[in-house]
Amino acid sequence: MLQQPELTVIMPVYNMEKYLARALDHLAEQTDPNFELLIVNDGSQDRTAEIAESYRNKFQHFRIINKANGGLSDARNVGMQAVTTPYFTFHDGDDWVDPDYTAYFVKAFHEHPEAAMVSCGFWIDYEGKPAINACKKAIEKSISKREAYRLIVNFWGSFFFNHAFVSPVKGYTWNKGYKTNVVRKHKLQFVKKLAFMEDQIFNVKYLSLTDGYYCSSRPLYHYWQREDSMVHNFNLKMVPDNFKANYLVWSLIAKSLWKEYRSSKSSEKLISINEGNNNERKG
Repeated sequence: MLQQPELTVIMPVYNMEKYLARALDHLAEQTDPNFELLIVNDGSQDRTAEIAESYRNKFQHFRIINKANGGLSDARNVGMQAVTTPYFTFHDGDDWVDPDYTAYFVKAFHEHPEAAMVSCGFWIDYEGKPAINACKKAIEKSISKREAYRLIVNFWGSFFFNHAFVSPVKGYTWNKGYKTNVVRKHKLQFVKKLAFMEDQIFNVKYLSLTDGYYCSSRPLYHYWQREDSMVHNFNLKMVPDNFKANYLVWSLIAKSLWKEYRSSKSSEKLISINEGNNNERKG
């Protein structure tokens, strides 16, 4: 009898026939195979769906959702709506993971039940070169909301992959674990019709609505640097989208920190009043 999985790996794919087998081969070799793989085929026109279907028997829990093309954000939203496990993460079809990837998220949530989000480190991979650990400093701790914002947001802009500021967190979704009940409660979705940074917006929004964040720099995800990917090819749509996305991100952060500041001041005032009452009773 199969044990009910606690984690879903959502993999949105679009025309990934060149890379998908590599991604699925690594996921099929996880030390903890008790997870659900949910592939959202976003209207692929190549052999992506056929390749995905051929891996069905290599996973204990496996689903494919075939949908009309609507873009990455739409595919992620469809995947989140279909999740039935307590936790989930995302996986891009052109990347791959180390054997302890799925086990890490379940273990991290079990050992840190107060955390609404957990994250792991990642590798940066180029063709014909050794993998590079994205974070040079070892981190393994719970961090504050303010610190999480600092590690998620790219302060130097979003037109290029910034090697000068590479944290084990960043704004990506594939190195983070989320709680399904948080998404359901707040009806969280990815913003559509943006060329990029929709993942950073989602993470900042999720973080602004929750408390508790656990961060590890242990690299478990391989971020493949494709020359034909959007982040490596500038186009004019990226300019207004960059301003719009950064405006949304900083607006969310400002509102969140202001709310946190007011809450702390209210708590200090309440403590001061209570201490005053206690002193009066003692007198």
